[in-house]
Amino acid sequence: MNKEKKTLKTLLERKEIIVAPGIFDMISLKVADRLGFDCLYMTGYGTVASYLGLPDAGLATYTDMVNRVAAFCGATSTPVVCDGDTGYGGLLNVAHTVEGYMRAGAAAIQLEDQEFPKKCGHTKGRRVIPARDMANKIRVAIDARGGERDFQIIARTDARSSLGLDEALRRADEYLNAGADILFVESPESREELEAIGRRFDVPLIANIVEGGRTPQPTARELQDMGFAMAIHPGLGFLAMGHALEAAYSHLREKGDSIDYSAISDFGDFSRLIGFEKVWDFDDKYRGLEENA
Repeated sequence: MNKEKKTLKTLLERKEIIVAPGIFDMISLKVADRLGFDCLYMTGYGTVASYLGLPDAGLATYTDMVNRVAAFCGATSTPVVCDGDTGYGGLLNVAHTVEGYMRAGAAAIQLEDQEFPKKCGHTKGRRVIPARDMANKIRVAIDARGGERDFQIIARTDARSSLGLDEALRRADEYLNAGADILFVESPESREELEAIGRRFDVPLIANIVEGGRTPQPTARELQDMGFAMAIHPGLGFLAMGHALEAAYSHLREKGDSIDYSAISDFGDFSRLIGFEKVWDFDDKYRGLEENA
């Protein structure tokens, strides 16, 4: 990319809430980028589903994920916040993961305090590690970052569902003291809980808005007024895609053709989205060389 990359840190300094769509493959990235979002969120759930066809349950490896980080970040100048799960192992693995995500171009890494194998934050069966162990992961992540302060460390706690909001808030405090730049209290279950999180901390906070998930869906302005700096919508894209594919393929299965199916993108417009204009321009520029060869 020729454009200079913005940084998440710079966006946060504007004090306006950042609304970040979830990206999970290259098409979703290109659509979100064309629409002009200031920041993108690499969803673990969607990435594992689209890349591996598996549930977000600790089955993806560091290599699986860092390769997707590199592909996404190499295709855009927009900051991409990337899901780093639990760091893919112990403290040495956390350091390796942070360094790898930085090299791949991520604007930030999100690390969570779940036991391994982890699970999606809006599904059942999550368990968390001792807060002290997670705080140590954050300390290691900060050290691994070195002087690259534009690269942000996000500490996520999944303690709310199993241990209650008070414990989740206590853990977030501990992770903040360990050096986290941004806090992410996963799956609060009411507006009152969202407000309590916003009152508790004077640092950038992430609200995870999952359509059909455990957390209510305030507007972006309401979340900003509560004290949140970013609203991520990790599931919106892949849920919309799943619905659209189900409808299109059902039509094809029933009718045997797509003659009268119109709820689709224009083929030419989609080709331009993917980058065919560069191919066409290249062909026009160099066609004479081939003809004279």
